[in-house]
Amino acid sequence: MKTLKFINKSLRHIIAIALPFFILQSMLVSCNKYLDAKPDLSISTPSTIDDLEGILNGYGTMNARYPSASEVASDDYYLTAADFNSTAEAQRLYYSWQKSPFFVGDYSSPYQGIEFANVILESLPRVSGGDEISRNRLEGNALFIRASYHYALAQLYAKPYNAQTAGADLGIALRKTADVGIKPERSNLSETYSSVIADLKHSIALLPSAPDVKYRASKPAVYGMLARIYLSMREYKTAGLYADSALALYSTLLDYTKLSTTASLPFKQFNDEVIYDARGLGASALTQSRARIDTILYSFYAASDLRKSILFKANANGSFAFKGTYTGVTGTSPFTGIATDELYLIKAETAVRSGDVQQGVDALNKLLVTRWKKGTYVPYVVTDQKQALATILKERRKELPFRTLRWSDLRRLNFEPEFAKTLTRKLGGTTFDLAPNGARYVFLIDQKAVDISGLPQNP
Repeated sequence: MKTLKFINKSLRHIIAIALPFFILQSMLVSCNKYLDAKPDLSISTPSTIDDLEGILNGYGTMNARYPSASEVASDDYYLTAADFNSTAEAQRLYYSWQKSPFFVGDYSSPYQGIEFANVILESLPRVSGGDEISRNRLEGNALFIRASYHYALAQLYAKPYNAQTAGADLGIALRKTADVGIKPERSNLSETYSSVIADLKHSIALLPSAPDVKYRASKPAVYGMLARIYLSMREYKTAGLYADSALALYSTLLDYTKLSTTASLPFKQFNDEVIYDARGLGASALTQSRARIDTILYSFYAASDLRKSILFKANANGSFAFKGTYTGVTGTSPFTGIATDELYLIKAETAVRSGDVQQGVDALNKLLVTRWKKGTYVPYVVTDQKQALATILKERRKELPFRTLRWSDLRRLNFEPEFAKTLTRKLGGTTFDLAPNGARYVFLIDQKAVDISGLPQNP
């Protein structure tokens, strides 16, 4: 970790010169100073392999810049009118699905991670030092980070993926260079997902079969991310294949009977289920004192289901708050990384959708037996495909709250009438609704990006 000093000494030059136009205004200096500047890469880029390691070791940028707006907008919790009014304006707009283009952090922060990944990729051929393995791992990690952040942005600022319309639907601004002389342009949605998938597939051969540390990418992390992405695209067979590939390399599940039900933080960071550690931006709406667990969701957990007491804690007023974060730290930053429980659920869902109900139910049972009190779990026995799918989707929601996954699930499931859902918020005398496939499932791009770079705005 000694190379972290590079972040403090040299990275400011990279930030000032290399960040995309639409990030500069919110960073170290005003945007106008750089709009017409020609980058001088001799002072902005690192010169040794240790410099690149220093950039990659910057956890706060490389692992912790994922947007949390999707969690704020999801339906696993609710705010009282008083708590709603006391939170930040952007959080109120996310929560009530209102139209606003001033969402600076959730839009710009992921691009900071992307920019640093681009600096690594463009600098690597020029720097000295490092053996082939270490250089490959740097390249593979940078590709993984760039792809993961681009995908996270697409979940907010582009429509849900639809193979029939993806060639015409607007995607996001793909940043594949550190050169600020190249203005970003919005790709179409097909190009967005193709770029993300290409980066990930390219990274596979460069990365180890197990991570050196869990905040670095590995083959199972890439396979897991591809499984997540193909699930969101509703390409279920491919998603299942990648989930299987990830689990073939790493399949450990936690035994919840060995966890404390009374601990304020039941899970440590880098716990045994985590394949890749990452987190979203802090969100004031998600504080334990504000975010109350949806009562219907909480009612789904049986008394012997340990998740009921490990994931949640009782509030004095009879409501419940979430405490079961895989980040291992207190705060409002949701876990956004890859973990084995998510992969078992992808395996289960995709197997059932492919017609192999037994395999899907077996995968679900393998996960759930680790979540219940010893000797109390009764395995699901389901032979009907529709019933099995509904059961797995319900268990997926119970297993993965506050991981920013619910928003993508809502978006993809809205294409299926039997699972489509109208979301409702009640705040005092005002009711807000979000219909399936509603326009507010796509957030407006930050207006600074539109003004500076001329990107087309979402409707």
